Amino acid sequence: MAHFVVAVGLILLPVLIDLSAGNNTCNLYAAVGESLTLPFAFGGLGNTHSLRWTHNKTIIFTKQKGRVTKGKPEDINATGSILLKNVGFSSAGIYEANISHSNGTIVKAWMDRLCVMEKVSKPRLDHICDSSAVNFSCNVAKPQGLDFSWTLNKKTLLGETKQTLRISLSHLKEERTFACSVANKVSVESSETVRPACKAPLLCFKPQVVVAVLAGGAGLIFFLLIAVVALCCCVRRTKPQTNPRDKQEIKMLSVKKQEAEPISPEYEAMHNIQSSPSPSPKPSPRACYKNVSQPYAQTDNRPLQMFPAAEGQRSSPVPKPRTKNAQTLNI
Repeated sequence: MAHFVVAVGLILLPVLIDLSAGNNTCNLYAAVGESLTLPFAFGGLGNTHSLRWTHNKTIIFTKQKGRVTKGKPEDINATGSILLKNVGFSSAGIYEANISHSNGTIVKAWMDRLCVMEKVSKPRLDHICDSSAVNFSCNVAKPQGLDFSWTLNKKTLLGETKQTLRISLSHLKEERTFACSVANKVSVESSETVRPACKAPLLCFKPQVVVAVLAGGAGLIFFLLIAVVALCCCVRRTKPQTNPRDKQEIKMLSVKKQEAEPISPEYEAMHNIQSSPSPSPKPSPRACYKNVSQPYAQTDNRPLQMFPAAEGQRSSPVPKPRTKNAQTLNI
C-alpha cells in the first residue's frame, strides 16, 4: 500500500509542477541584490528524512540521511527552508521543496513562484502654476508598473494614484506641503517636500468666462450702434422736405399777420408820457440877505424856511414804437 501511494505521488507531482509553471502569478518578490529565505517550514526535520529543493526543475539542494549531496549545508535552516543569497534576475522562477521518509513516502511538498525586480529610484516632484491651479508631476525613471501616491501635509490623499496631481489655487490659501511616493513589490521611495508659492488670481471667475462676457458686451454695443444708425436713416427718409417757394409763402403770411395786429391799449397806457411840473424860480441873493438879517428873536420863534429844491432836468419822453410799413413782396 505504501508503495502505491509513493507511485501515485511521483506521478502527480510533475503534473502539479507543470500547472504551477503555466501560472505566471508571482506570490514571492525579491529585489535585485537582496537575500531571501523562502517561506517553507517543517517541524521535526531529522536525519531520517530526505530533503530536496529544485529551481525550475533543476535540483539545487539534496540531503539524505543527514548527509548533503547537493548544495551547501549553511543554505538550509532547521525547518528545511533554503536561503537565496544575492538574488538576481536569474533567481526568478518556480521553487519546489519535498520532504520524504527513507522509504520514499512524501511527508510534505511545497511549491511557489519567485519574481525578481529592481528597486525604485527616488522620485523628483515638479510643479507648474497656471491661472487657476497648480499642476504636480512625480518624475521617476521607468514609471511603468509603479504605484503612485500623494501626501498633503504628510497625510495621504485617498484616490490619488496617478503620476500627476492638480490642485485648485482656492485650496492653497494657507501654506501647505506636498510630496509623492512611488512603490513596487519590493521597495518604496518618496520625493522631497514641496511648498508651492502659487498665488490665487484677483478675479474669482475663470478667464474663459471673463473673455466670453467681454465679447458678448462688445457685440451688444455694436448691435445697438447699428440699430441707432438704421433708425436715423429711416427717420431722415420719411421726413417731408419743404419747397423753397413754400418757405417764402409762410414768411409772407407771418409778416401780414404782424401788420394786422393793432397796438394794445395796455401798451399805450404803460408808455403814456406824463407832463412834468415847471420848475419854480430861484430866489434872488438880496431876498436871501434880508431873510438872514432878521433879529435872532424872530428866528427863534419862527420855524426855519425850507427852500424848495430845484427840480432836475425834465425826464426824457419815452419813444413810441414805430409802425412797420407794409413791405412789397415780389412773388
